[in-house]
Amino acid sequence: MAGRTRALVVGPYLERVQKSNDQAAGSRSQEAKIAEAKGLACAIDLNLIDARIVNLAQIRPASFLGKGKVEELAEFVRNEDIDLVIMDCALSPVQQRNLEKAFFAKVIDRTGLILEIFGRRARTREGTLQVELAHLAYQKSRLVRSWTHLERQRGGFGFLGGPGETQIETDRRLIEVRMKRIELELASVKRTRGLHRKSRRTVPYPIVALVGYTNAGKSTLFNDLTQSKVLAEDMLFATLDPTLRRVSLPHGGEIILSDTVGFISDLPTMLVSAFRATLEEVLEADVILHVRDIAHEDAEAQLADVETVLSQLGVDPSGDRRLLEVWNKADLLDPDALTAAQNSAQRRSAAARPVIIVSALTGQGMAGLREAIEHRLAQGRVTFDVSLEPENGSGLGWLYENTEVLQRTTAADGSTLLTIRVAPERAERVRRKFFADGREGQASLDRAS
Repeated sequence: MAGRTRALVVGPYLERVQKSNDQAAGSRSQEAKIAEAKGLACAIDLNLIDARIVNLAQIRPASFLGKGKVEELAEFVRNEDIDLVIMDCALSPVQQRNLEKAFFAKVIDRTGLILEIFGRRARTREGTLQVELAHLAYQKSRLVRSWTHLERQRGGFGFLGGPGETQIETDRRLIEVRMKRIELELASVKRTRGLHRKSRRTVPYPIVALVGYTNAGKSTLFNDLTQSKVLAEDMLFATLDPTLRRVSLPHGGEIILSDTVGFISDLPTMLVSAFRATLEEVLEADVILHVRDIAHEDAEAQLADVETVLSQLGVDPSGDRRLLEVWNKADLLDPDALTAAQNSAQRRSAAARPVIIVSALTGQGMAGLREAIEHRLAQGRVTFDVSLEPENGSGLGWLYENTEVLQRTTAADGSTLLTIRVAPERAERVRRKFFADGREGQASLDRAS
């Protein structure tokens, strides 16, 4: 533990809110909240000394906590030589400063902690820029007029001259300049990402995007589907940057699978905004897999949090037919809980909200998931049976480049028989190329559905 920052996590939760929400669907217990806060702290390798729940009757404007609780925590911080106090709430700049004065230790709130995790996890240039932009926006809000020694000489003349530029104003101006530069760089990155998406739309592979609460098992699921080795650990925000891989489905079709950043309750608005370019992969997807940790005690609350972020992105959780719910970590359920989950999944599926129960760790249900993806992709797509003469190599190459080739056989006369599938908007192009008189050899339309 030597050399690691000694930290204390404090969960200041309003008692009346907790009591009124005890029976509400999707509500979180105080124990679950503090457990998640501890998980966030451990995600950046802090030496976590203790985690305490503080019940509040009301929020104090000056320090969030009451005077007596501040003094009690300050004594604990001194006795345990705490370097960092993490408040599992949103602090105003004044509250943060007053707590730091009382504790003689660094104080950060939930937003600051999540920003720190994102800063450590980002690996790509785009991810680094997005995190820096969000962090600068957060820093800018923390610049408050609290230190008179930062004020420079007075400007103007006589009594009409106000104070000159302060160090705080200089810092704010420098932050704004840096933010504008990052926004320009991100605009360029967004254009490039848009071009990549456009180029992917010209190839026949559908896009399947993974979304879900952090630590729901998305990366483990991604690894199983793609047979790759993306970092997958039992840790909040273990992976941050998006990853794409090509995957073969049971009946020969292929997809591009995209793993996105995990969501979390009270995800800072600035982070949702900063990562919008990355999360737009979800908007372009043909199928969206919402991965849930069904064994988690707060699974329903996590569902609500993810659906909130999806709504902010423009995806309707209740009406978007691209959504499939994947209930992961079935291996952690006892037989009774698994039976209950299966019954619940059947009821949801009957109500047009398809649910697949899996364990990405053990492989349970993964074959069914692949088939469900394939079935969902087939809905609304047009299927053709095409017959090509042996010498029509150019037509064969075109089909492989521009459609999903589901099946290929060779007839007795040497002609090539193919079953292909395309998105509806590309079906007319196939018809013109292969089913019009005098075009691309002898082909016949056997089926279109």
